[in-house]
Amino acid sequence: MRSFVDNALESRWLWWLARILLIVVFVSSGLAKLIDFQGGLAEMRAAGLEPALFFNIATAVLLLGGSLLIVLDRALWLGAGALAVFMVLAVVIVHRFWALPEAQAKLALFWALEHASVVGGLIAAAIASRLRQRPAAIPVRLR
Repeated sequence: MRSFVDNALESRWLWWLARILLIVVFVSSGLAKLIDFQGGLAEMRAAGLEPALFFNIATAVLLLGGSLLIVLDRALWLGAGALAVFMVLAVVIVHRFWALPEAQAKLALFWALEHASVVGGLIAAAIASRLRQRPAAIPVRLR
């Protein structure tokens, strides 16, 4: 059993699957902002982001571009970092649980916690990408 787990964790297919699953939420949101452009503009306005046109396009480009870097494992750290900053900003700008009435604060807190978990996954992906690029002769030291 141990060799199956070791082989799976070192496999290319699982690394691909992990990256694809990580970006699903970003790709779907980025595409939604382009496909339902008016809805994307309304989201930006509701968040107080003006000019809404600029912020909608910039958000779609960031979500799709960051996702592309992650799925291709090219400058994954940059894509993960950009998406992590986006997630933190989303909490600060949109999911401000500390400043909302109690009924809305609970839902916003859940979104903020979900965003924190995704940021953790993005950090883990950046670390995994870096470790996978090391030659096998270089030992990995995790403390």
